[in-house]
Amino acid sequence: MKQVILITGASSGFGALSARAFAHAGHTVYASMRDTTGRNAPQVKNTLAYAKEHHIDLRTVELDVLSQDSADAAITQIIEQQGHLDVVVHNAGHMVYGPTEAFLPEQFAQLYDINVLGTQRVNRAALPQLRKQRNGLLLWVGSSSTRGGTPPYLAPYFAAKAAMDAVAVSYAVELARWGIESSIIVPGAFTKGTNHFLHSGKPADTQREREYTDNSPTTGLGEASLNGLAACEPEDADIADVAAAMVKIVDTPYGQRPFRVHVDPSDDGAEVVNAVADHIRKAFLQRIGLGDLLRPRHTV
Repeated sequence: MKQVILITGASSGFGALSARAFAHAGHTVYASMRDTTGRNAPQVKNTLAYAKEHHIDLRTVELDVLSQDSADAAITQIIEQQGHLDVVVHNAGHMVYGPTEAFLPEQFAQLYDINVLGTQRVNRAALPQLRKQRNGLLLWVGSSSTRGGTPPYLAPYFAAKAAMDAVAVSYAVELARWGIESSIIVPGAFTKGTNHFLHSGKPADTQREREYTDNSPTTGLGEASLNGLAACEPEDADIADVAAAMVKIVDTPYGQRPFRVHVDPSDDGAEVVNAVADHIRKAFLQRIGLGDLLRPRHTV
């Protein structure tokens, strides 16, 4: 069934790939990004040209997850044009890489703002419509880093993604009786095919960073970690598999969508840990008499 889908952070990476994949699957897709008339104007042009060339319903919309007004305006525009919204894909995020001590507290807060508070702004804009419909899907793009292997120098990013995962888990039970489903896609550490690592932020305290990198016990640790991650990744690892898994989730019939799906060619162990955590979550909800929250209440 054709869905109206909003994807945050769709100028590149998983967001851009999934936007095209959803549209090719027959859905109406709004690929959102910030600064559509400035820095991301070329991405808007390329997206619309791609849609025209392939005869798919792929559109763009201005949405800066750091602004509640921007999120509100984007959702309003979509509802005015379509009359409804079926799927919100929380994809917008940012990574940083470097010795944890060298990051300022303000940098931690900035990562949290993008990766966690950004989802809350979009939810506050979109959920009144989804609750009115008594139907919809929140699809969260998580990370295996929240519970899998934890290589060094990614702490601010890991912390933010772990917080986002916790928010997603809580939202799932709070929205179930409204008929709204939740799924979490968990990509592994893809080092090829995306600019995630290449465009990652750096510590602001460069002096503190040098104490870790120059003639110290941890000299070369960052490079060794990245090389190790790359070595774990199979040659045939393809980030397009993440987009394909997201399409499969959306195309699964209402009420049957999986709560969590892993796409981790490197197999860092997150799937094992999450399986235990999600089993405990399910058992505890049943134990306290709230087992109905494990599935959306079908009201449509």
